Amino acid sequence: MASTLTKPAPASAGTASARRRTRVLALPEARWALAALLLFLIGLPLDLLGAPAWTWGPLFAATYLTGGWEPAWEGLKALKDKTLDVDLLMVVAALGAASIGQVLDGALLIVIFATSGALEALATARTADSVRGLLDLAPTTATRLLDDGTEESVPTGDLVVGDVIVIRPGERVGADGRVTEGASEVDQATITGEPLPVVKETGDEVFAGTLNGTGALRVVVGRDASDSVIARIVRMVEEASETKAPTQLFIEKVEQRYSLGMVAATLAVFLVPLAFGAELTSALLRAMTFMIVASPCAVVLATMPPLLSALANAGRHGVLVKSAVVMERLGQVDAVAMDKTGTLTEGTPRVTAVRVLSAASSDQYEREHEPHESGAAQDRLLALAAAAEHPSEHPLARAIVQAAHARGRQLSSARDFGSTPGLGVTATVDGDLVEVGAPARLLRGAEDAPSARAAAVAGDLEAEGHTAVLVRVNGVPAGVLGIADRLRPDAAATVAALTGLTGTPPMLLTGDNPRAAARLAADVGITDVRAGLLPQDKVAAVQKLEQAGRKVLVIGDGVNDAPALAAAHTGIAMGRAGSDLALETADAVIVRDELATVPTVVALSRRARGLVVQNLVIAGVFITALVLWDLLGTLPLPLGVLGHEGSTVLVGLNGLRLLREAAWRRAAADADHQARPASTSASRTRATSEPVARPGR
Repeated sequence: MASTLTKPAPASAGTASARRRTRVLALPEARWALAALLLFLIGLPLDLLGAPAWTWGPLFAATYLTGGWEPAWEGLKALKDKTLDVDLLMVVAALGAASIGQVLDGALLIVIFATSGALEALATARTADSVRGLLDLAPTTATRLLDDGTEESVPTGDLVVGDVIVIRPGERVGADGRVTEGASEVDQATITGEPLPVVKETGDEVFAGTLNGTGALRVVVGRDASDSVIARIVRMVEEASETKAPTQLFIEKVEQRYSLGMVAATLAVFLVPLAFGAELTSALLRAMTFMIVASPCAVVLATMPPLLSALANAGRHGVLVKSAVVMERLGQVDAVAMDKTGTLTEGTPRVTAVRVLSAASSDQYEREHEPHESGAAQDRLLALAAAAEHPSEHPLARAIVQAAHARGRQLSSARDFGSTPGLGVTATVDGDLVEVGAPARLLRGAEDAPSARAAAVAGDLEAEGHTAVLVRVNGVPAGVLGIADRLRPDAAATVAALTGLTGTPPMLLTGDNPRAAARLAADVGITDVRAGLLPQDKVAAVQKLEQAGRKVLVIGDGVNDAPALAAAHTGIAMGRAGSDLALETADAVIVRDELATVPTVVALSRRARGLVVQNLVIAGVFITALVLWDLLGTLPLPLGVLGHEGSTVLVGLNGLRLLREAAWRRAAADADHQARPASTSASRTRATSEPVARPGR
């Protein structure tokens, strides 16, 4: 897949959806497969009901033509390179079946083969669209500041290193660079995965595609558009996807060898008896019988029904596994790397602590302020903060307002509202001047005892992994709110189950700060914590594990997780809040956002792999017995077809056992059984990363 760094024209969600629907029919593979399927479905009932051959014969002939001409042509072209393509073998097998009267079987083979090729082409096209669509995050134009102080709008692709661009409130950053003037909060979750906007001031780095908050920034461009973090994410996803090609090459080599073996064996079975005086019809019948009984249909079904049944069962329980190959790979994982925000946590900031300090000077506040530890005092503090924050669109403001509403508080009207990026908000509430913002900035320069106590409380909350928000009333610290992204209720159990299944605790890979990451890791039983990571850092961590021979499962949800999801042996995305790119790049998607389904689907995959082994043994025994019968004796064609189809049905039914609800329950029990010893032995030590201040306002 070639890297494309030219930004497509923006489109609405509805237009993008329509474009995806159009693309399905735009693919020639899909059109030919659909035509072959329709022709086959029309001819099938006519054949089964005993209609004259002239009614269904042309329909099946057209099925062969529409579904088989393209793979046949590609196979003939491959012959020029002295390569026997499996596409050509499948067409020859279909024609061989037709030559001995098995016209229906050959047509069905063509339809299945054409449909498989169309699905593969569609998956490739959608992945390419998704990767290129990532560039929609970056704006098409940017406002460049000229030397004379005037401004001009230019395409972002025309920006060069050293240009100064202006980013106004609510705009997306047009290029990677550093802030030279201004202050604002920037939502850079698409790059780092951080759940809250980060304060950006002079000297701080910003990334293309991130969303500016309420302040204006001037940024000097530091990287070419083709070298921006967003562009590098695109390239990394493409390159990581291509690293899976060796597996595909291995499969193709096996198919080529099998193709050569089948052709050689069939010719031998036909020509050797002729050399010893056998009749032409008898030799041809024996050769065609050999082709049928040696056909790998039972071997193919030995693999697919268990995996597809497990895939369907997982889908019923909210886990979308994108292919049978992925279902098989899930059972092979022996190491897990997990994102923090949106994966182990819910991805939404919530008020998790309310610390009331000494009362402020307002008479009204004094009258309503009760003892510091009472629920009424906490409710009053929340109500004041929420009233001041209500006009704000900041995520922290929404969390505070939501917490006040959850406690049933009616919010007073705020007057004289003001918001300062990086500092917080101010408003007059019931005659009191209320300030809500970052403690480090609101308390800057203050040396009185209430301020010192407020700073200590804020420090304690930050040490526990919270974002601290100070509330001041008439200049006096009234309380501190702790805000954090809430841990998923099933996170610890999931970590324990994955630890038991793989033998090692998962690794935490996050763009969040080390202090918050370490706190969460200690809560869920993870000891290996990598914090403050950009997308390329996550990829490097995954690649290091894989270079050591591990088969890594990566679980994430954001754009910043997409390269790691692509680079991993298997990637799973959280579906409810996951980015489009993460959902497209991942091999599986947790549709209902239930993290506990991850170890269950891994256990289900291992059960499917066990059934695959059983089926391969059954198929191998049948094929070997039938082939020996045909070569050493006289195997009647109807009996050969019956034995071949019987073995196919047998392995198919064996694999379909995983469709039952009981199969999911048993897989969940397997995961739970693995979680118990893991939960008792897992060490709950914190990461030793050097703590840094959590971003405030």
